[in-house]
Amino acid sequence: MILAKKMAGRAILFAGPPGTGKTALALAISQELGPKIPFCQITASEVFSTEVKKTEVLTEAIRRSLGLRIKENKEVYEGEVTELTPEETEAPGGYGKQVAHVILGLKTTKGTKQLKLEASLYEALQKEKVSLGDVIYIEANTGAVKRLGRCDAYLSEADLEADEYVPLPKGDVHKKKEIVQDVTLNDLDHANARPQGGQDVMSMLSAMAKPRKTEITDKLRTEINKVVNKYIDQGIAELVPGVLFLDEAHMLDVECFTYLNRALESTLSPIIIFATNRGMHTIRGTEIVSPHGIPVDLLDRLLIIRTLSYQVEDILQILRIRAQTEGVSIADDALAALSELGGRTSLRYVNQLLTPCSIMAKLAGKEQITADEVRDCADLFADAKKSAERLQTDSEGFLH
Repeated sequence: MILAKKMAGRAILFAGPPGTGKTALALAISQELGPKIPFCQITASEVFSTEVKKTEVLTEAIRRSLGLRIKENKEVYEGEVTELTPEETEAPGGYGKQVAHVILGLKTTKGTKQLKLEASLYEALQKEKVSLGDVIYIEANTGAVKRLGRCDAYLSEADLEADEYVPLPKGDVHKKKEIVQDVTLNDLDHANARPQGGQDVMSMLSAMAKPRKTEITDKLRTEINKVVNKYIDQGIAELVPGVLFLDEAHMLDVECFTYLNRALESTLSPIIIFATNRGMHTIRGTEIVSPHGIPVDLLDRLLIIRTLSYQVEDILQILRIRAQTEGVSIADDALAALSELGGRTSLRYVNQLLTPCSIMAKLAGKEQITADEVRDCADLFADAKKSAERLQTDSEGFLH
């Protein structure tokens, strides 16, 4: 639904006991969405600061979760780099040499072209780490250089390659090309905190590399929203609603909830996912007790998803995957013992026992963890319930 853009402006609540996978679900959603969909994760306690207003922190998080995909037809020089030769001249005053210009050769499936570029573009090529065999494009109007990857003709040069391979560009070297750029509204806010030019797309994007000079005001954000809406109406840009994940939602106060309630009604709103492990809880800043510590009027807007505690069979599967990931060898009887222990305590506790059990098995000269190591570690390391019981029975030994 998120990828189909049918969830914008809605909110979800993950409610369940600790250790039931609420944060893991949110991270899984971010992985599933991919890098093109904005995903912003904050904990409710991060909202409170002595320097920044609560609503300002939330506004920034919301705008980090809203993407803008800008499409423009630009005149570019594109191709595989076949020549990259800087030509030097004597520096003024006769001290050393400096780059006067650079000769760049580009090749496509249709032909080749040699370009003579000024010295500043040589610095841009070095910044992008361009070398022979790379596929690049240079914008004719601005001189911006973008490295797309290594030409796939060099794919068999090495057994292991960390580089991304792209095919040799088609058509002429000099052509018109649709350039797609993904930015967030927060990027545009910071870029235009001190306006440096016109109100066109290129002015807004070019300002992104400049440092922030002034605070971001509501007036500035309103102006940026107007420009963004204009480009969306003209078909130049497309709004990409992302996901804002708010963990420990019960820590927010009534002012934050009121602000979020209003933000959900805005046309520029991401999908907001709340997560909490509280049942009936006092709303921070009031004396009102409400389900999950969230006001009833906001709860009415939320799609509430219950997360349940793991069964022994589920814990067994998770522990098996975790052991494989950590490279820990564990016997079946030890895995069953850990799973039963997890059923009585928690998944987090038995996950933490894997490493101590592995160390104890190595000290005993064993190749894998057995049930004996599980029993020993369970006696050595207390879980939350056992620790609480000890405090009740032996509270005199602790300071009050």
